[in-house]
Amino acid sequence: MVLKIGVLVSGRGSNLQAIMNACDEGRIPAQVVVVVSDVGDALALERARSKGIDAVHVDYHGFSGKKEYEQVVAGILKNHHVELVCLAGYMRIVGSTLLDAFPDRIINIHPALLPSFPGLDAQRRAFEYGVRFSGCTVHFIDEGIDSGPIILQAVVPVQQNDTPETLAQRILAEEHRIYPEAIGLFAGGKLKIEGRKVLLG
Repeated sequence: MVLKIGVLVSGRGSNLQAIMNACDEGRIPAQVVVVVSDVGDALALERARSKGIDAVHVDYHGFSGKKEYEQVVAGILKNHHVELVCLAGYMRIVGSTLLDAFPDRIINIHPALLPSFPGLDAQRRAFEYGVRFSGCTVHFIDEGIDSGPIILQAVVPVQQNDTPETLAQRILAEEHRIYPEAIGLFAGGKLKIEGRKVLLG
């Protein structure tokens, strides 16, 4: 069985590309069936269209609130029979409407070792704090900000000559590696949430 993935994006879509590549190369038993963006000119939409994948812009500002917006997004995902929702540079906090529509089936990649440095600009904040190690985290989504149960993490040492930009690039390379890996674990039925922990079967 091939897992049907819907991806929510806001920007350039490099993690989306990593996921699509892993699917195309048969490294994970999954297929991206739809990409939804809240930004109309997001490069991620073009990446999807170049692969023949449905790519939809849903303008948040055209709705009276988050609930109405997420009802439309959830409808698009369900119409494509999506089984797992992946956030890839999606810059909105997921609300209860989407969470209720896809319980324990929404995951995200964050460019820090959670629970440290949740939220925006995590790479720069970690660098300026003076950490010796940073990295990235794939986690399930809950109603908090980058606070859901952790699936996988990758550690990236901070080098003496690093800048926030060079550190971010090395973290991004690890994101591209572990995000497809986490999707493969989900597709294989190898993830089980028990409280705060995700057990790998």
